[in-house]
Amino acid sequence: VQLQASGGGLVQPGGSLRLSCAASGSMSSTNTMGWYRQTPGKLRELVADVTSGGSTKYADSAKDRFTISRDNAKNTIYLQMNSVKPEDTAVYYCNINWRLFGTIRNFWGRGTLVTVSS
Repeated sequence: VQLQASGGGLVQPGGSLRLSCAASGSMSSTNTMGWYRQTPGKLRELVADVTSGGSTKYADSAKDRFTISRDNAKNTIYLQMNSVKPEDTAVYYCNINWRLFGTIRNFWGRGTLVTVSS
């Protein structure tokens, strides 16, 4: 499985940015795709994820500002980031995972840097 992320960059505080991540390869049609982020010296943390059935989960820091969505036909997810703050600056990683015979298959994309600064 390969995950191709795009959309990172520099954005001013209060601005908006949209990240995209397309999955390709052999994968279960029942899966969860999501965005995580990491800053130096900190653990990678969940930002938001969405199941193939459309259920979503958000970190408290992302609620009311970020929206995750997915296009199952394209195996692609999107993260619409609004009202961004300097503390949203991080490397954002795309993830896909699913259960297979009692184990979890877990794949990561290369990160995309989001910098929130004036």
